[in-house]
This record gives sequence, structure tokens and C-alpha cells, in this order.
Amino acid sequence: MIRRRIIYSGRVQGVGFRFTAVRVAANHDVCGFVRNLPGGQVEVEIEGKKAEIQNFCDELADMMSGNIREVNFQDIPVGGKYHRFEIRY
Repeated sequence: MIRRRIIYSGRVQGVGFRFTAVRVAANHDVCGFVRNLPGGQVEVEIEGKKAEIQNFCDELADMMSGNIREVNFQDIPVGGKYHRFEIRY
């Protein structure tokens, strides 16, 4: 299990990015959240097996490729506090 924080930049707010992330997460064994950040970026914090997280990231990138300009991520300590994947406000 790993936990990853991902920041997406580009035209990622107001285009259904968060709802797409939730739909993509439903196809993978992951949990966590997605939320808009004040600076116009979108943050995803996700836990699961490394392969599942990579598959989630690849599928989301494919679906939102026209909107994503930059992706930054860092692995952080597993917290085990998530039970589903949701939108946070």
C-alpha cells in the first residue's frame, strides 16, 4: 500500500475534473479524495496498491489530457483513514 498526493495544473477546474476522478476511481481499488485548490489546481490524495494508483493516474490522464498541463506528485506515509474516494470541498 502507498499513499500519494498529486497536484494537477492547467485548465483543471470547471471542466468536470473532480467528477471524472471519482468515476475513474470507481474502476480501481483505491480510496482518498479530490478537491480544487485556491490557485486553480486540483489535488488528489489517494491510497492503494502502487499498480492500482498508477492505473488510476494513467486513465485519468488519458481522459483529461487536453486539460492537464503539469502533474506533480509525492509519496507520503500511508494513513489508512480513507474508506472510499470522494470529492472534498
